[in-house]
Amino acid sequence: MFARSATHGLRRSVIAGAALACAAALTGPVPAAHAAESDRSAGSHGTFGVHRDGRPVVVPFRTGRDGEALVTLTVAAPGIDWGTPGRESAVLRLLVDGRPAGDVVVFGATPTERAFALGTLRKGRHELSLGYAADRSSPAGSVVRVSRLRTETVGTADREHAAAANAPVLYGRSIPGVPGGATGPFQNAISDTPVLAWYQEAPAPTAGHRVLTYTIVWTNEDGGTSTPALMARWGRTTDIEWAYRVEVDGRGKAVPGTAYFQSPDHGTKLFAGRYEDGHPLLQTCTLNNNLCDVVDNPMRFAPAAVERLVDPKKTAREEMVDRHPWVYPVMTAEVRREGRVVADPPADTTTLIADPQDYLYAVIRKTTSAPPPGAAGWNGVAIGVRIKGDPTLYRSDRGRVDWSLQRDDPAATTVRLPHGTRASDIVEVVAIRTVAGVDPGSTITVNGVNRAFVLGRDDRPGRAVPVRPKPVTLSAAAPEAVLYRR
Repeated sequence: MFARSATHGLRRSVIAGAALACAAALTGPVPAAHAAESDRSAGSHGTFGVHRDGRPVVVPFRTGRDGEALVTLTVAAPGIDWGTPGRESAVLRLLVDGRPAGDVVVFGATPTERAFALGTLRKGRHELSLGYAADRSSPAGSVVRVSRLRTETVGTADREHAAAANAPVLYGRSIPGVPGGATGPFQNAISDTPVLAWYQEAPAPTAGHRVLTYTIVWTNEDGGTSTPALMARWGRTTDIEWAYRVEVDGRGKAVPGTAYFQSPDHGTKLFAGRYEDGHPLLQTCTLNNNLCDVVDNPMRFAPAAVERLVDPKKTAREEMVDRHPWVYPVMTAEVRREGRVVADPPADTTTLIADPQDYLYAVIRKTTSAPPPGAAGWNGVAIGVRIKGDPTLYRSDRGRVDWSLQRDDPAATTVRLPHGTRASDIVEVVAIRTVAGVDPGSTITVNGVNRAFVLGRDDRPGRAVPVRPKPVTLSAAAPEAVLYRR
Protein backbone atom coordinates (compact mmCIF):
# COMPACT_ATOMS: atom_id res chain seq x y z
CA MET A 1 0.00 0.00 0.00
CA PHE A 2 1.10 3.52 -0.63
CA ALA A 3 1.65 5.58 2.51
CA ARG A 4 -1.38 7.62 3.48
CA SER A 5 0.63 10.84 3.38
CA ALA A 6 1.68 10.05 -0.15
CA THR A 7 -1.73 9.16 -1.51
CA HIS A 8 -3.93 11.95 -0.22
CA GLY A 9 -6.16 12.82 -3.14
CA LEU A 10 -5.28 9.76 -5.24
CA ARG A 11 -8.10 8.14 -7.17
CA ARG A 12 -8.17 4.46 -7.97
CA SER A 13 -8.81 3.23 -11.50
CA VAL A 14 -11.35 0.66 -12.55
CA ILE A 15 -8.88 -2.12 -11.74
CA ALA A 16 -9.47 -2.33 -8.02
CA GLY A 17 -9.72 -6.00 -7.24
CA ALA A 18 -8.80 -9.53 -8.05
CA ALA A 19 -11.89 -10.29 -10.13
CA LEU A 20 -11.18 -7.44 -12.52
CA ALA A 21 -7.55 -8.48 -12.76
CA CYS A 22 -8.66 -11.94 -13.80
CA ALA A 23 -11.08 -10.52 -16.33
CA ALA A 24 -8.33 -8.30 -17.67
CA ALA A 25 -6.09 -11.28 -18.22
CA LEU A 26 -8.79 -12.88 -20.35
CA THR A 27 -9.03 -9.82 -22.59
CA GLY A 28 -5.35 -9.73 -23.53
CA PRO A 29 -3.50 -11.56 -26.28
CA VAL A 30 -3.13 -14.66 -24.12
CA PRO A 31 -5.69 -17.24 -25.37
CA ALA A 32 -8.68 -17.49 -23.05
CA ALA A 33 -8.12 -21.20 -22.42
CA HIS A 34 -4.53 -20.56 -21.38
CA ALA A 35 -5.51 -17.74 -19.04
CA ALA A 36 -8.28 -19.80 -17.44
CA GLU A 37 -5.91 -22.72 -16.95
CA SER A 38 -3.38 -20.44 -15.27
CA ASP A 39 -6.09 -19.14 -12.96
CA ARG A 40 -7.19 -22.62 -11.93
CA SER A 41 -3.64 -23.83 -11.27
CA ALA A 42 -2.93 -20.83 -9.06
CA GLY A 43 -5.81 -21.79 -6.82
CA SER A 44 -6.72 -18.19 -6.12
CA HIS A 45 -9.52 -16.26 -7.78
CA GLY A 46 -8.12 -13.35 -9.69
CA THR A 47 -4.55 -14.59 -9.90
CA PHE A 48 -3.07 -14.99 -13.36
CA GLY A 49 0.22 -16.36 -14.59
CA VAL A 50 2.74 -14.70 -16.86
CA HIS A 51 4.61 -17.56 -18.52
CA ARG A 52 8.14 -17.77 -19.85
CA ASP A 53 6.89 -19.53 -22.99
CA GLY A 54 3.67 -17.55 -23.29
CA ARG A 55 2.60 -14.23 -24.68
CA PRO A 56 2.29 -11.13 -22.48
CA VAL A 57 -0.87 -10.65 -20.46
CA VAL A 58 -2.58 -7.36 -21.26
CA VAL A 59 -4.61 -5.61 -18.56
CA PRO A 60 -6.84 -2.72 -19.70
CA PHE A 61 -7.35 0.12 -17.24
CA ARG A 62 -8.79 3.59 -17.24
CA THR A 63 -7.47 6.79 -15.70
CA GLY A 64 -10.12 9.22 -14.54
CA ARG A 65 -7.91 12.27 -15.09
CA ASP A 66 -4.55 13.36 -16.42
CA GLY A 67 -1.63 12.60 -14.15
CA GLU A 68 1.03 10.16 -13.02
CA ALA A 69 -0.09 6.54 -13.05
CA LEU A 70 1.03 4.02 -10.44
CA VAL A 71 0.48 0.28 -10.21
CA THR A 72 0.52 -1.98 -7.16
CA LEU A 73 0.65 -5.72 -7.71
CA THR A 74 1.49 -8.82 -5.73
CA VAL A 75 4.01 -11.11 -7.44
CA ALA A 76 5.44 -14.56 -6.77
CA ALA A 77 7.67 -16.85 -8.84
CA PRO A 78 7.64 -20.59 -8.04
CA GLY A 79 11.08 -22.16 -8.27
CA ILE A 80 12.88 -18.84 -7.78
CA ASP A 81 15.12 -18.18 -4.77
CA TRP A 82 17.17 -14.97 -4.56
CA GLY A 83 19.68 -16.72 -2.31
CA THR A 84 20.52 -19.57 -4.70
CA PRO A 85 22.87 -19.16 -7.70
CA GLY A 86 21.06 -19.91 -10.92
CA ARG A 87 17.63 -19.40 -9.33
CA GLU A 88 17.92 -15.74 -8.34
CA SER A 89 15.00 -14.05 -10.06
CA ALA A 90 12.26 -13.95 -12.63
CA VAL A 91 11.76 -10.62 -14.36
CA LEU A 92 8.53 -9.13 -15.63
CA ARG A 93 8.64 -6.41 -18.25
CA LEU A 94 5.90 -3.80 -17.94
CA LEU A 95 4.71 -1.79 -20.93
CA VAL A 96 2.01 0.87 -20.96
CA ASP A 97 0.32 1.38 -24.32
CA GLY A 98 3.31 -0.37 -25.89
CA ARG A 99 5.86 1.89 -24.19
CA PRO A 100 8.42 0.42 -21.73
CA ALA A 101 7.51 1.30 -18.15
CA GLY A 102 9.90 -0.81 -16.09
CA ASP A 103 11.27 -4.18 -15.07
CA VAL A 104 9.93 -6.03 -12.02
CA VAL A 105 12.55 -8.32 -10.48
CA VAL A 106 10.69 -11.08 -8.60
CA PHE A 107 12.84 -12.58 -5.83
CA GLY A 108 11.03 -15.78 -4.88
CA ALA A 109 7.87 -17.81 -4.40
CA THR A 110 6.48 -15.78 -1.48
CA PRO A 111 3.73 -13.39 -2.69
CA THR A 112 5.04 -9.86 -2.26
CA GLU A 113 3.30 -6.55 -2.85
CA ARG A 114 5.27 -4.09 -4.99
CA ALA A 115 4.54 -0.58 -6.30
CA PHE A 116 5.79 1.01 -9.53
CA ALA A 117 5.40 4.18 -11.55
CA LEU A 118 3.85 3.84 -15.00
CA GLY A 119 4.60 7.35 -16.21
CA THR A 120 2.55 10.32 -17.39
CA LEU A 121 -0.85 9.38 -18.80
CA ARG A 122 -3.78 11.28 -20.16
CA LYS A 123 -7.33 10.68 -18.96
CA GLY A 124 -8.86 7.68 -20.68
CA ARG A 125 -8.33 4.03 -21.53
CA HIS A 126 -4.89 2.41 -21.44
CA GLU A 127 -3.31 -1.03 -21.54
CA LEU A 128 -0.72 -2.49 -19.17
CA SER A 129 1.23 -5.38 -20.67
CA LEU A 130 3.06 -7.85 -18.42
CA GLY A 131 5.57 -10.06 -20.19
CA TYR A 132 8.05 -12.65 -18.94
CA ALA A 133 11.53 -11.27 -19.74
CA ALA A 134 13.36 -14.55 -20.32
CA ASP A 135 16.54 -12.82 -21.47
CA ARG A 136 17.12 -11.34 -18.00
CA SER A 137 15.54 -14.05 -15.83
CA SER A 138 17.26 -16.98 -14.12
CA PRO A 139 16.74 -20.33 -15.90
CA ALA A 140 14.95 -21.95 -12.95
CA GLY A 141 11.71 -20.00 -13.27
CA SER A 142 8.86 -20.57 -15.70
CA VAL A 143 5.97 -18.41 -14.47
CA VAL A 144 5.24 -15.33 -12.38
CA ARG A 145 1.95 -15.29 -10.49
CA VAL A 146 0.32 -11.85 -10.35
CA SER A 147 -2.56 -10.96 -8.04
CA ARG A 148 -4.34 -7.97 -6.48
CA LEU A 149 -3.33 -5.68 -9.30
CA ARG A 150 -4.63 -2.13 -9.03
CA THR A 151 -3.73 1.23 -10.52
CA GLU A 152 -3.94 4.75 -9.12
CA THR A 153 -3.47 8.20 -10.58
CA VAL A 154 -1.86 11.22 -8.97
CA GLY A 155 -3.76 14.04 -10.66
CA THR A 156 -2.22 17.28 -11.82
CA ALA A 157 -4.21 19.19 -9.19
CA ASP A 158 -2.80 17.14 -6.29
CA ARG A 159 0.01 18.56 -4.22
CA GLU A 160 1.80 15.21 -4.51
CA HIS A 161 1.80 15.47 -8.29
CA ALA A 162 5.09 17.37 -8.31
CA ALA A 163 6.85 14.55 -6.46
CA ALA A 164 5.42 11.88 -8.75
CA ALA A 165 5.98 13.89 -11.94
CA ASN A 166 9.64 14.69 -11.29
CA ALA A 167 10.73 11.29 -9.93
CA PRO A 168 13.75 9.78 -11.70
CA VAL A 169 13.68 6.63 -13.80
CA LEU A 170 16.69 4.42 -13.18
CA TYR A 171 18.43 2.23 -15.75
CA GLY A 172 20.50 -0.85 -15.00
CA ARG A 173 24.21 -1.38 -14.45
CA SER A 174 26.58 -3.20 -16.80
CA ILE A 175 30.12 -3.01 -15.43
CA PRO A 176 32.65 -5.71 -14.48
CA GLY A 177 33.74 -6.78 -11.02
CA VAL A 178 30.42 -7.85 -9.52
CA PRO A 179 30.62 -10.54 -6.80
CA GLY A 180 29.19 -13.85 -7.94
CA GLY A 181 30.18 -13.28 -11.56
CA ALA A 182 27.24 -11.16 -12.68
CA THR A 183 28.18 -9.69 -16.05
CA GLY A 184 26.56 -8.05 -19.02
CA PRO A 185 23.59 -5.71 -19.26
CA PHE A 186 21.28 -7.69 -16.95
CA GLN A 187 23.40 -7.85 -13.80
CA ASN A 188 20.81 -5.90 -11.79
CA ALA A 189 18.54 -8.91 -12.19
CA ILE A 190 20.79 -10.84 -9.76
CA SER A 191 22.75 -8.17 -7.88
CA ASP A 192 22.16 -4.71 -6.38
CA THR A 193 18.59 -4.42 -7.65
CA PRO A 194 16.83 -1.05 -7.14
CA VAL A 195 13.68 -1.83 -5.13
CA LEU A 196 12.35 1.24 -3.28
CA ALA A 197 12.18 5.00 -3.75
CA TRP A 198 10.88 7.93 -1.73
CA TYR A 199 11.21 11.69 -1.60
CA GLN A 200 11.84 14.53 0.82
CA GLU A 201 10.91 18.15 0.38
CA ALA A 202 12.29 21.39 1.77
CA PRO A 203 11.57 25.07 1.17
CA ALA A 204 13.50 26.73 -1.63
CA PRO A 205 14.91 30.29 -1.45
CA THR A 206 12.14 31.44 -3.80
CA ALA A 207 8.81 31.80 -2.03
CA GLY A 208 6.34 29.11 -3.07
CA HIS A 209 9.05 26.85 -4.47
CA ARG A 210 10.14 23.49 -3.04
CA VAL A 211 13.25 21.36 -3.33
CA LEU A 212 12.50 17.68 -3.91
CA THR A 213 15.15 15.07 -3.13
CA TYR A 214 14.70 11.45 -4.21
CA THR A 215 16.29 8.43 -2.54
CA ILE A 216 16.74 4.95 -4.00
CA VAL A 217 17.28 1.65 -2.15
CA TRP A 218 19.32 -1.12 -3.78
CA THR A 219 19.29 -4.66 -2.41
CA ASN A 220 23.05 -4.59 -1.73
CA GLU A 221 26.26 -2.70 -2.41
CA ASP A 222 28.89 -4.57 -4.43
CA GLY A 223 31.56 -1.90 -3.92
CA GLY A 224 32.42 0.91 -1.51
CA THR A 225 31.99 0.41 2.23
CA SER A 226 32.86 -3.10 3.44
CA THR A 227 30.04 -5.33 4.64
CA PRO A 228 30.95 -5.34 8.38
CA ALA A 229 31.45 -1.57 8.27
CA LEU A 230 28.02 -1.19 6.64
CA MET A 231 26.47 -3.17 9.47
CA ALA A 232 28.27 -1.14 12.15
CA ARG A 233 27.96 2.34 10.67
CA TRP A 234 24.69 2.06 8.73
CA GLY A 235 22.85 -0.90 10.26
CA ARG A 236 22.21 -2.76 7.02
CA THR A 237 23.71 -4.28 3.88
CA THR A 238 21.23 -2.65 1.52
CA ASP A 239 22.48 0.49 -0.19
CA ILE A 240 20.51 3.71 0.33
CA GLU A 241 21.58 6.75 -1.68
CA TRP A 242 20.07 10.08 -2.58
CA ALA A 243 19.72 10.00 -6.37
CA TYR A 244 18.24 13.23 -7.70
CA ARG A 245 17.39 16.71 -6.44
CA VAL A 246 15.42 19.47 -8.15
CA GLU A 247 13.65 22.72 -7.30
CA VAL A 248 10.05 22.99 -8.43
CA ASP A 249 7.87 26.06 -8.72
CA GLY A 250 4.39 26.60 -7.36
CA ARG A 251 2.91 24.56 -10.23
CA GLY A 252 5.28 21.65 -9.54
CA LYS A 253 7.38 22.30 -12.64
CA ALA A 254 11.14 21.83 -12.47
CA VAL A 255 13.09 25.09 -12.37
CA PRO A 256 15.74 25.03 -15.14
CA GLY A 257 19.31 24.69 -13.88
CA THR A 258 18.37 23.27 -10.46
CA ALA A 259 18.48 19.52 -11.20
CA TYR A 260 21.39 17.60 -9.65
CA PHE A 261 22.20 13.92 -9.19
CA GLN A 262 24.67 11.87 -7.17
CA SER A 263 27.56 11.18 -9.53
CA PRO A 264 30.48 8.72 -9.10
CA ASP A 265 32.60 9.13 -5.96
CA HIS A 266 29.51 10.52 -4.20
CA GLY A 267 29.74 13.74 -6.17
CA THR A 268 26.94 16.20 -6.88
CA LYS A 269 26.62 17.00 -10.58
CA LEU A 270 24.25 19.15 -12.62
CA PHE A 271 21.90 16.88 -14.56
CA ALA A 272 22.49 17.15 -18.30
CA GLY A 273 20.75 13.99 -19.48
CA ARG A 274 17.45 13.19 -21.14
CA TYR A 275 13.96 13.59 -19.73
CA GLU A 276 10.88 11.52 -20.43
CA ASP A 277 7.73 13.56 -19.81
CA GLY A 278 9.63 15.44 -17.11
CA HIS A 279 11.21 12.35 -15.56
CA PRO A 280 15.03 12.43 -15.59
CA LEU A 281 16.68 9.26 -16.91
CA LEU A 282 19.62 8.09 -14.80
CA GLN A 283 21.72 4.94 -14.79
CA THR A 284 23.54 3.05 -12.05
CA CYS A 285 27.15 3.18 -13.20
CA THR A 286 29.41 2.22 -10.25
CA LEU A 287 29.74 -0.79 -7.95
CA ASN A 288 28.60 1.38 -5.04
CA ASN A 289 25.49 2.50 -6.96
CA ASN A 290 26.36 6.05 -7.87
CA LEU A 291 24.74 7.39 -11.00
CA CYS A 292 25.42 8.76 -14.47
CA ASP A 293 23.10 10.79 -16.68
CA VAL A 294 23.98 8.86 -19.86
CA VAL A 295 21.64 5.91 -20.37
CA ASP A 296 22.45 2.83 -22.46
CA ASN A 297 21.26 -0.21 -20.46
CA PRO A 298 18.16 -2.25 -21.39
CA MET A 299 16.93 -2.73 -17.81
CA ARG A 300 14.64 -0.04 -16.49
CA PHE A 301 13.51 0.50 -12.90
CA ALA A 302 10.73 2.80 -11.74
CA PRO A 303 9.79 2.03 -8.14
CA ALA A 304 6.96 4.32 -7.07
CA ALA A 305 8.44 7.39 -5.37
CA VAL A 306 5.28 8.63 -3.67
CA GLU A 307 6.19 7.87 -0.07
CA ARG A 308 7.60 10.86 1.76
CA LEU A 309 10.24 11.02 4.49
CA VAL A 310 8.60 13.80 6.43
CA ASP A 311 11.17 14.62 9.11
CA PRO A 312 14.73 13.40 8.51
CA LYS A 313 15.76 14.88 11.86
CA LYS A 314 13.57 12.32 13.61
CA THR A 315 13.40 9.40 11.19
CA ALA A 316 16.31 7.42 9.79
CA ARG A 317 16.28 6.38 6.15
CA GLU A 318 16.42 2.77 7.29
CA GLU A 319 13.03 3.22 8.94
CA MET A 320 11.57 3.90 5.50
CA VAL A 321 12.75 0.41 4.53
CA ASP A 322 11.11 -0.97 7.68
CA ARG A 323 7.75 -0.09 6.10
CA HIS A 324 8.52 -2.79 3.52
CA PRO A 325 9.72 -5.75 5.62
CA TRP A 326 9.99 -8.00 2.54
CA VAL A 327 13.22 -6.14 1.69
CA TYR A 328 15.02 -7.73 4.66
CA PRO A 329 14.86 -11.34 3.37
CA VAL A 330 16.09 -10.10 -0.01
CA MET A 331 18.95 -8.23 1.67
CA THR A 332 19.99 -11.24 3.75
CA ALA A 333 19.68 -13.74 0.89
CA GLU A 334 21.94 -11.67 -1.35
CA VAL A 335 24.69 -11.16 1.20
CA ARG A 336 24.66 -14.89 1.98
CA ARG A 337 24.73 -15.86 -1.69
CA GLU A 338 27.71 -13.63 -2.32
CA GLY A 339 29.76 -15.42 0.34
CA ARG A 340 29.99 -12.54 2.80
CA VAL A 341 28.42 -14.51 5.68
CA VAL A 342 30.29 -17.02 7.86
CA ALA A 343 29.34 -18.67 11.13
CA ASP A 344 32.12 -17.07 13.18
CA PRO A 345 33.87 -14.19 11.42
CA PRO A 346 37.28 -13.26 12.84
CA ALA A 347 37.38 -10.23 15.11
CA ASP A 348 39.63 -8.32 12.70
CA THR A 349 37.69 -9.06 9.51
CA THR A 350 36.93 -6.20 7.18
CA THR A 351 34.96 -8.29 4.68
CA LEU A 352 32.80 -10.87 6.49
CA ILE A 353 29.82 -10.77 8.83
CA ALA A 354 27.93 -13.32 10.89
CA ASP A 355 24.51 -14.43 9.80
CA PRO A 356 22.19 -11.38 9.61
CA GLN A 357 19.86 -13.05 12.13
CA ASP A 358 22.62 -12.74 14.74
CA TYR A 359 22.35 -8.95 15.08
CA LEU A 360 20.33 -6.38 16.96
CA TYR A 361 19.17 -3.68 14.51
CA ALA A 362 18.78 -0.27 16.16
CA VAL A 363 18.29 3.40 15.31
CA ILE A 364 19.40 6.08 17.76
CA ARG A 365 18.99 9.84 17.86
CA LYS A 366 21.76 11.89 19.41
CA THR A 367 23.15 15.40 19.62
CA THR A 368 26.87 16.18 19.90
CA SER A 369 28.13 19.45 21.36
CA ALA A 370 30.41 21.45 19.10
CA PRO A 371 34.12 20.67 19.59
CA PRO A 372 36.54 23.53 20.24
CA PRO A 373 38.03 25.26 17.17
CA GLY A 374 40.85 23.29 15.59
CA ALA A 375 40.03 20.03 17.37
CA ALA A 376 41.83 17.13 15.73
CA GLY A 377 39.58 14.34 16.98
CA TRP A 378 35.91 13.58 17.26
CA ASN A 379 33.49 11.84 19.58
CA GLY A 380 31.04 9.19 18.50
CA VAL A 381 28.68 6.62 19.99
CA ALA A 382 28.61 2.84 19.99
CA ILE A 383 25.78 0.67 21.25
CA GLY A 384 26.55 -2.11 23.71
CA VAL A 385 24.34 -5.11 24.51
CA ARG A 386 24.40 -7.65 27.33
CA ILE A 387 22.40 -10.86 27.29
CA LYS A 388 21.29 -13.00 30.19
CA GLY A 389 23.89 -15.38 31.58
CA ASP A 390 26.73 -13.71 29.66
CA PRO A 391 28.94 -10.93 31.13
CA THR A 392 30.26 -9.92 27.68
CA LEU A 393 29.43 -6.44 26.40
CA TYR A 394 28.78 -6.84 22.67
CA ARG A 395 29.51 -3.59 20.85
CA SER A 396 28.24 -2.21 17.57
CA ASP A 397 31.66 -0.81 16.62
CA ARG A 398 33.46 -4.12 17.28
CA GLY A 399 36.13 -2.12 19.12
CA ARG A 400 36.95 0.04 16.07
CA VAL A 401 36.34 3.72 16.72
CA ASP A 402 35.96 4.41 12.98
CA TRP A 403 32.94 2.08 13.01
CA SER A 404 31.17 4.07 15.74
CA LEU A 405 28.45 6.61 14.92
CA GLN A 406 29.72 10.13 14.34
CA ARG A 407 26.75 11.69 12.52
CA ASP A 408 23.92 13.29 14.48
CA ASP A 409 21.17 12.41 12.02
CA PRO A 410 19.04 9.50 13.24
CA ALA A 411 21.61 6.73 12.83
CA ALA A 412 21.14 3.01 12.28
CA THR A 413 23.61 0.43 13.54
CA THR A 414 23.75 -3.26 14.41
CA VAL A 415 25.26 -5.24 17.28
CA ARG A 416 26.46 -8.78 16.61
CA LEU A 417 25.16 -11.20 19.27
CA PRO A 418 25.79 -14.90 19.90
CA HIS A 419 24.03 -17.18 17.44
CA GLY A 420 20.49 -17.96 18.51
CA THR A 421 20.01 -14.86 20.68
CA ARG A 422 16.38 -13.80 20.90
CA ALA A 423 14.97 -10.39 21.76
CA SER A 424 13.88 -11.78 25.13
CA ASP A 425 17.51 -12.70 25.94
CA ILE A 426 18.64 -9.06 25.90
CA VAL A 427 18.89 -7.70 29.42
CA GLU A 428 20.77 -4.43 28.90
CA VAL A 429 21.45 -1.89 26.17
CA VAL A 430 23.98 0.88 26.80
CA ALA A 431 25.34 3.87 24.93
CA ILE A 432 29.13 4.27 24.86
CA ARG A 433 31.01 7.47 24.06
CA THR A 434 33.95 6.86 21.71
CA VAL A 435 37.03 8.95 20.97
CA ALA A 436 38.76 9.20 17.60
CA GLY A 437 42.18 10.83 17.84
CA VAL A 438 42.63 13.47 20.51
CA ASP A 439 39.49 13.79 22.62
CA PRO A 440 37.89 17.17 21.80
CA GLY A 441 35.74 16.93 24.94
CA SER A 442 32.34 16.95 23.26
CA THR A 443 29.34 15.79 25.22
CA ILE A 444 26.78 13.57 23.49
CA THR A 445 23.11 13.48 24.41
CA VAL A 446 21.29 10.35 23.35
CA ASN A 447 17.76 11.61 22.80
CA GLY A 448 16.06 8.34 21.99
CA VAL A 449 16.05 4.95 20.30
CA ASN A 450 13.58 4.81 17.43
CA ARG A 451 13.54 1.05 17.10
CA ALA A 452 15.46 -2.07 18.08
CA PHE A 453 14.77 -5.60 16.84
CA VAL A 454 16.35 -8.87 15.79
CA LEU A 455 15.36 -10.70 12.62
CA GLY A 456 13.07 -13.69 12.90
CA ARG A 457 13.57 -17.05 11.29
CA ASP A 458 11.94 -15.66 8.15
CA ASP A 459 14.58 -12.88 8.05
CA ARG A 460 11.94 -10.21 8.63
CA PRO A 461 12.04 -7.79 11.57
CA GLY A 462 10.92 -9.70 14.63
CA ARG A 463 9.94 -8.85 18.17
CA ALA A 464 10.96 -5.35 19.23
CA VAL A 465 13.23 -4.74 22.19
CA PRO A 466 11.44 -1.99 24.18
CA VAL A 467 14.34 0.48 24.36
CA ARG A 468 12.66 3.80 25.21
CA PRO A 469 15.19 5.72 27.27
CA LYS A 470 14.94 9.16 28.72
CA PRO A 471 17.65 11.42 27.28
CA VAL A 472 21.09 10.66 28.69
CA THR A 473 24.32 12.63 28.32
CA LEU A 474 27.73 11.06 27.77
CA SER A 475 30.95 12.84 28.63
CA ALA A 476 34.62 12.09 29.22
CA ALA A 477 33.83 11.68 32.91
CA ALA A 478 30.71 9.54 32.28
CA PRO A 479 31.26 7.76 28.94
CA GLU A 480 28.59 5.07 29.35
CA ALA A 481 24.86 5.18 30.13
CA VAL A 482 22.15 2.56 30.33
CA LEU A 483 19.39 2.89 27.71
CA TYR A 484 17.48 -0.26 28.62
CA ARG A 485 17.66 -2.78 31.43
CA ARG A 486 15.42 -5.76 32.16
